[in-house]
Parts: sequence; C-alpha cells; structure tokens
Amino acid sequence: MLSPARTLAFDILLLVERGGYAADLLFARTKNLDSRDAGLASEIVLGTLRFRSQLDFLIEHYSGQPAARLDAEVRVALRMGIYQRRYLERIPAHSSVHESVELIKLAKKRSAAGFANAVLRKVDRQPVAWPNRAIELAHPAWLLERWDRQFGPQAATAIALANLRRPETYVRVPAGVTTAAEVEPTNIPGCYRLLSGDTGGVRIQDIGSQSIVPLLDLQPGQSFLDLCAAPGNKTAQALESGVRAIACDVHARRIDPLRSLGIDLVVLDARQPLPFRRRFDRILVDAPCTGTGTLARNPEIKWRLRPEDIDELQQLQRQILDRAMEALEPGGRLVYSTCSLEPEENEEVVAGMAGRSVRRLPGRDPGDGFFAATIER
Repeated sequence: MLSPARTLAFDILLLVERGGYAADLLFARTKNLDSRDAGLASEIVLGTLRFRSQLDFLIEHYSGQPAARLDAEVRVALRMGIYQRRYLERIPAHSSVHESVELIKLAKKRSAAGFANAVLRKVDRQPVAWPNRAIELAHPAWLLERWDRQFGPQAATAIALANLRRPETYVRVPAGVTTAAEVEPTNIPGCYRLLSGDTGGVRIQDIGSQSIVPLLDLQPGQSFLDLCAAPGNKTAQALESGVRAIACDVHARRIDPLRSLGIDLVVLDARQPLPFRRRFDRILVDAPCTGTGTLARNPEIKWRLRPEDIDELQQLQRQILDRAMEALEPGGRLVYSTCSLEPEENEEVVAGMAGRSVRRLPGRDPGDGFFAATIER
C-alpha cells in the first residue's frame, strides 16, 4: 500500500509541473493528514523542487536518458525517489524505490516501471562531480549571474545555498499574548524563532516579513492603507499599533481571509486611481514581485522565472507606487517593499523618491530576502 505522504507529494509535484504553487497546494491538501505524513509530504515536495536540476542531472547520470525526454509522471517519480535516497537520511531505501515505482504504475505508466526500478537501485550517496556551478547550486545560470553582478560571487553563492536549506520558522507573538510553543526572541519586537511545540494561537510569519511594518513608525489613531494586503500578515501586524486600517487587494478570494481582522476591505486594481476621498497617514505598498527572496520556501519560482518577467513586474510596481503616492497625506510616510532581490523591482522603482532603504539577503540575514524603502511626503 502506498503511503499517503508519497502519494500526495507525487500529485502535488505533478500539479506544480502544470503551473500550481507548492506552498498553496500543501496548505490545502495536508489538512487531513496526520502531522508525520504532512511533514514528509512537505519535505519531499519542497526538497525535490529545491534540488530539481541536480536531480535531473542524476537521472541522466544513472540512466543515460535526459530527464526532459521522460513522461512527466516518470520524471517526477524518479526525482522523488532520488531525493529520498540521496538527501534524506531516515528514509529506508526499499521504501523510496518501491513506492516510486508503484506511483509510476498508478499513473498508468507501467511500461516505465522496470526502467525506474533499475535507475533507483543504482542511486547511492557517493559524491558526484557536478558539471557546472548552476547545477551544483541548483539555480538557473542566468539568475546566479545576475546575483554575481549585484552582490558579488561569494554573496550570490551564499544566497543560493541558503535557498537549498529548509527555512526556519518564525512566529508573531504580540505584546500580552502567550504561546505554549518554545520560542526564542529576535531583534524585532514581537518576532520569535520557533524552537519546538505547537504554534496554535500565534501566527507563523517570516522574520523578513515582520521587519517591514516597523519601518512605518505606526502610532495609535493614524489612518493606514495596506494597498496589496493579501494574505494579511503585515496588516495584522500593523493593527497591533492601534491604527485605523483599510486593506486592499485585486482578488476578492485572496482578501477574504482578512475578514477576521474586523477592518474595512476593498477589492481594487491598485494601478488605477484609488477610490478614497481622504488621504492616509501611513501607506504600505508590499508590491507584487518575482519573489526571488523566498526561493527556500517557494522553490518552483526559480525554474519558472524568465528575465523578461522582471521588467514586466517593474512597470506594474511603478504604477502601483504612483497611485499610492497620490493617496499619501502631506507629512505622511509610505513604505515600499518586495520580497525580491532584483534591483529593477527595488532601487529602480523608488529612484529619486526614497529616503532610507534596507535589504535582507538570504545567507547573510535570517529568513527570507526583502527590500524596503521609506518615502516621506
């Protein structure tokens, strides 16, 4: 009998091949699994995506056939099997081989079962000579070259290596709230690193994300506009300061989870003139972006992203920022932020407008990569 964890991981990885997002799929589909199966499914899915180029090289190394020529079901099952055999120490070899082959049969690719079995039985933990830096670091060559130019080769390598590690978990514990989990404080008030235990009653939120809202210098009673609010973590963090908030997003389904916050919600396209008669003391523009600062937890992004996507997003970001500036009260403050590492989405968008700017880099700073700039009117 196939394990629920591997069956789910296989299904999710196939959906990711067709354009799905791993984190969303895991969140939606592991709710009814016990914690051990949910954890294994997440480990297989995210690990397989993080190391995808290495795994594809190993498929050809052990089989003589390029991974790209295999049917998607066979390719995904082989990636899963190789990942478990080479990268996970506690998985019995027979389990990873047998279940990967059974997944291929279940997907009606029975003719490839013998081939897959033979390939997986060759897999060991011996060192492999990777053919190039891109495969060794499991990132597209063009993205590494960009980071080399922007941050230097040493920092670029550190970013890539950080993206291959399982990210640490951080939680938001507002003043006056207690948690049964074992946590460790960070240098950001209310942000704690999770050491162990149940996170029930507190919100999981990366330390990079939690570093943005303090830049707004929020005060009780101020009017606050969160223009690209979903999924709402930063909105909830801002409400701790006693502001009067309005949260917006372009998609009604994405903004719906914010209803529990008890604030005004508006569905709008932030590229268009905003529908508010008043201006706001504080505005957060956490802009849509490539997400290259979050590749440890969203690894499929690096395999989908194209260089031209960065320029297209820059146009969107500039339009949103222009609309937001029109809604900022004189003497007010706006923070523009992204979870991108790319200068086109960051420094170039706020050029000539920003005062202070900060950057968080994976491999140098804990948590996801972020950029933020404060703009005063």
